Amino acid sequence: MEAPILSALVPVILLLALGVITVTASRALRFGPIMGYLLLGIALSSSGLVTSSEPVKILAELGVVFLLFDVGLHFSTRHLRDQALDVFAFGPVQVLAGTVGLGLAAMTLGVPAAAAFFLGGTLSLSSTAVVARVIAERRQQSCPVGMTATGILVFQDLAAIFLLIIASAMSSGVAIVPALAMAFAKAAVAFGVAMLSARFLVRPLFDLVAHSRNEEVFTAMALLVALSAGWVTGTLGLSLTLGAFLGGMMLSDTPYRAIVQSEIKPFRGLLLGFFFISVGLSLRVELLQQLWLTIAAVSLGLVLAKVVLNALASLVFRWSVPGSLQLGFLLAQGSEFALVIFSLPPIRATLGADRCDVLIAAVVLSLGVTPQLAQLGRSLAGRLRQAHRQPSGELEPRDLIGPVFIVGMGPRGRTVADALTEFDIKYAAIETDPQRLRRAIADGYHVVFGDLADPRIWEPIAMQDRRISVLTDPSFDLSSGISPIARTFYPNLTRIALVDSPAEAAQYASIGLVPVVDAGPQPGLEAAITVLRRLNLDADAVAAWVRRQGEISLSSVADRDLVTQ
Repeated sequence: MEAPILSALVPVILLLALGVITVTASRALRFGPIMGYLLLGIALSSSGLVTSSEPVKILAELGVVFLLFDVGLHFSTRHLRDQALDVFAFGPVQVLAGTVGLGLAAMTLGVPAAAAFFLGGTLSLSSTAVVARVIAERRQQSCPVGMTATGILVFQDLAAIFLLIIASAMSSGVAIVPALAMAFAKAAVAFGVAMLSARFLVRPLFDLVAHSRNEEVFTAMALLVALSAGWVTGTLGLSLTLGAFLGGMMLSDTPYRAIVQSEIKPFRGLLLGFFFISVGLSLRVELLQQLWLTIAAVSLGLVLAKVVLNALASLVFRWSVPGSLQLGFLLAQGSEFALVIFSLPPIRATLGADRCDVLIAAVVLSLGVTPQLAQLGRSLAGRLRQAHRQPSGELEPRDLIGPVFIVGMGPRGRTVADALTEFDIKYAAIETDPQRLRRAIADGYHVVFGDLADPRIWEPIAMQDRRISVLTDPSFDLSSGISPIARTFYPNLTRIALVDSPAEAAQYASIGLVPVVDAGPQPGLEAAITVLRRLNLDADAVAAWVRRQGEISLSSVADRDLVTQ
């Protein structure tokens, strides 16, 4: 029994060890880990140490599944409504432009018309795995460029399903139109079921799990939703990645999104590395040696053509030239779906095996240079914007992150939140108590479930973009342990702690926090005043707000006295 397991573990252990070395070396040499993983896969393929075995393929596919799950966590139903134009209009126009432009180019090279436009459609797709990672690394999730790119990629994932169906029908003789109609119906049903499940099944289950306050259960639930959603769509004949994306969307509108994202992040990053290594393993090394110049030329032509075609599609929707250029570069690579499609027997028979191998190698090369292409597009867009001295809305965040983060939504936290709302300042809050969480959400406060003492959650709640954090019920032991880490990661973050006495204030000041003695009649009022002043608001406006709070407090006391009498 143990021998098969041991033999299956050998390539996994070797890849893990080499992956750590590769990432470290990539950072030291200042090129992205994606290219490092691809080169590692090519090196392993040429040496024969590791082959593209079944365990490696499974881990690679799971990496893309978890990535799409994470993308779905950032793509709520509200975002889908707001970006319906991107998904259902911009996406089709982009794919159509790529299909026609690249298809015509293929016809000039002697490819028959039907095969040429199928080839164009396949190459018009971009890599969800690579682009989503680049967007996350550059923190462009809230930028229109990043949000629109995500919307286009969602449509492309659906288009890839239809291309796979066409490819399969070419060999089996199945009628294409009924097969495509059935796939579209299945996708619509899957989306509807996902939205109903989010409301009546997933949210109640996470409400129940929140009461346990058990990190392992949250991890298990996150894995369960991601994998089961992918399994359902895979069973329906759709892609696993579509299901994973829908699974993320189920949780995107819940207060548990941040903690789920923190739990899923290690799996996503680790398994996605296996995906890029497996891509490198799939390449024929002898082909690279013989036709490297042809492969480089095809890859360069693909990238340049897609930059132009993507930018033209953007201009159709009245994007600025800088924004169109940045989006064009961001989506200029080939897709991981192209690697699958060009490996299918009917496609290889139609296009020719050698031609398909060259296309696969060219797509892989375009995947490897995507981070550099994205940076080039970003730099050119910035220069154009500066040269013309005109604002480019597509390059600015659409929803600015609130500068203040509140820890705990009891009476103190609510007072701080009310003060910020009064002055139209965005904020976010976190709460560990499920009952207080539900009450705060019901009362309209912006709060998520989680524990700030866990550093894994700092990135999902965007602490790097905050200016002030307010600890409404701090623990000195926890704060003293976390403070050195917080100062290292966020040196510009002002951390305010609400305390009950001057003695406590001295303790918290000694570890680098700004203490505020909360001894007034209204809990949290002193903290609210401190936060407003540190945000450089008008002193008279702040004083007027404080006076109104005093009047409200006096009227509340009077009301209680009347009730007592």
